[in-house]
Amino acid sequence: MNSADDEARIAVRDLTMAYGTRVIMKEMNFEVKRGEIFVIMGGSGCGKSTLMKHLIGLIEPSQGEIFYEGERFTDISVEERDSMRQSFGVLYQAGALWGSMTLAENIALPLEQYTSLSKATIREVASFKLALVGLNGFEDYYPAEISGGMRKRAALARAMALDPDILFFDEPSAGLDPISSARLDDLILQLRDSLGATIVMVTHELASIFAISDHCIYLDVDTRRITAEGHPKELAESADDERVREFLRRHATPLVKTK
Repeated sequence: MNSADDEARIAVRDLTMAYGTRVIMKEMNFEVKRGEIFVIMGGSGCGKSTLMKHLIGLIEPSQGEIFYEGERFTDISVEERDSMRQSFGVLYQAGALWGSMTLAENIALPLEQYTSLSKATIREVASFKLALVGLNGFEDYYPAEISGGMRKRAALARAMALDPDILFFDEPSAGLDPISSARLDDLILQLRDSLGATIVMVTHELASIFAISDHCIYLDVDTRRITAEGHPKELAESADDERVREFLRRHATPLVKTK
C-alpha cells in the first residue's frame, strides 16, 4: 500500500463484482476520505447496492481488494472482520426495523449483542439516539405506528447505536416525499458534521446527490466500469462521459448550469 492508500478511510483496488460468470462491475478503483459524504450513483441495475454489500463484507469480491485505513478487509479472519464491522453502521433501503419491537428495542438490539451495558444504560442510549434524529418521546412506538420518514430516521438511529465512524446508507430517500427526503438530507449533513462520521451512500436521487455529496462515482451499466468520479456539480458540467452529464442533468435544478 502507498501513502495515498494509507490516508484513505476506504480504498478499493481493482475490484470486480460478479455472480458466477455474470460480471456486474469490473476493475473498480476509488478512495473514500475520512469525514466525507461519498455517493455511489448510476442507473437501475448497475450494481450500486451490490457494491455496498461488498464494502461491508456481505459479498466476497470476484477479484480485487478492499482496504480500511490500510488494512486489507478482504484478507482477514472472520473474527477480525466481525470486529471491524462494529465500526460500521448500516441503513438499509427499506429500513429493516423489526416490526414486533418498539423503536427503543430496535436500537437496543446491537447494544445488547455487542456491549456489556446495563439495561438502564441501553435504554438511555436508545433514547439519546432517537433524540439525535428528532424522535424524542417515540421510544415505545412500533414501526407501524409512525410515518415512512420517521421509520427512516429510526433506522438511522439504530445504525448509529454503536457509535460507528463509517455509515453506509442504501437509498435512504427511497419511498419518501420530497419534503421528507430533504429533511433526511439535512439530518445526514448535521450528523456528519457533529459526529465526524464518514458516510457512503447509494442513491439515484439527484436532489440528494447535489445537496450533500462531497464526492461521487458513476457506475455505468453498459461498460460495467466506473466512468466518472468527482464532485457532482463538476461532473454535470464537464464529465467526459455524455451519459454521466445526462444523468446529472435529467431534471432541471438551479445547482446545475446548462449550456
